[in-house]
Amino acid sequence: MPRLKTSVAIKKLSAGDISAVIQMAWEDRTTFETIMERMGVSESEVIKIMRSELKPDSFKLWRKRMKGKATKHRALRSPEMKFSDHAIADHRRANC
Repeated sequence: MPRLKTSVAIKKLSAGDISAVIQMAWEDRTTFETIMERMGVSESEVIKIMRSELKPDSFKLWRKRMKGKATKHRALRSPEMKFSDHAIADHRRANC
């Protein structure tokens, strides 16, 4: 079975950037759209990063948490949500 090709966006990430992507991915309120805007990494690339960087059980736990989370996609969010995922992503940005 051929391996999936690593995208150019993932190859350009530093260790600090990968750490920041992982932090934002674990944060329930930070959307995949925000991760794309901040880091240039799509949802499928985030999944690839999480799969390669986390232990198998941790990855399974994360995927289980993310499945069906309305907060991880802006389009699925309720209009009553009063917080900005941009502010959350900014304060979680790695210092590197």
